[in-house]
Amino acid sequence: MTSLRSIGAVVAELSEEFPEITASKVRYLEAEGLIEPLRTPRGSRRYAEADVDRLRRILRLQRDEFLPLAVIAQRLTAPDPPGGDAAEAVSATRLRPPRPRRMTAAEVANRAGVDRATLDELAAHGLVGEMDSAAVEICLLIARLAEFGIEPRHLRSFKVAADREVGLVQQALAPRRGSVSPVEARDMTARLLALLLDLHIALVRQRSSTLES
Repeated sequence: MTSLRSIGAVVAELSEEFPEITASKVRYLEAEGLIEPLRTPRGSRRYAEADVDRLRRILRLQRDEFLPLAVIAQRLTAPDPPGGDAAEAVSATRLRPPRPRRMTAAEVANRAGVDRATLDELAAHGLVGEMDSAAVEICLLIARLAEFGIEPRHLRSFKVAADREVGLVQQALAPRRGSVSPVEARDMTARLLALLLDLHIALVRQRSSTLES
């Protein structure tokens, strides 16, 4: 059975990426018809995994694309793109260099809900480097993959691929570095990374048909 979360648990889960999120904001989005949590017999809200994912998407659209709620509502209800896949193109604004908050290893483990041995294992495989808010996000994603039996040792190729993609971006943009401002350079980096990830998604989507055969 899918675990249900209270509104407080949802706020705590999302606060790492969205520090300004509050229970009032979540209730406001519900009042605007963007989310519809379950209700207990006593009227308490309970959020499934799909509700949290939907909230995360709403908040990212607000933060990254500055969309009003009316447009977000349309985006959420838009039909699947040609090809029948609902996956979105990667937003370039999400790939601008982050400003992660530094943490101790104990803080990372606590926020990600993993033990220190697991965190050390992730570090040993090169999946976690600096101890910061970005490390928390990585740990959370890997924990969800573990539900499918995917272990950290299986994911080393992702680290290698990420390093190669970043290297490719650096090589492609090197000739332009001296002719653009730092802000333009960051934007170009984000756009190029988004294109590479879109290509990765398209290639995986193409090959995923073999999983259904």
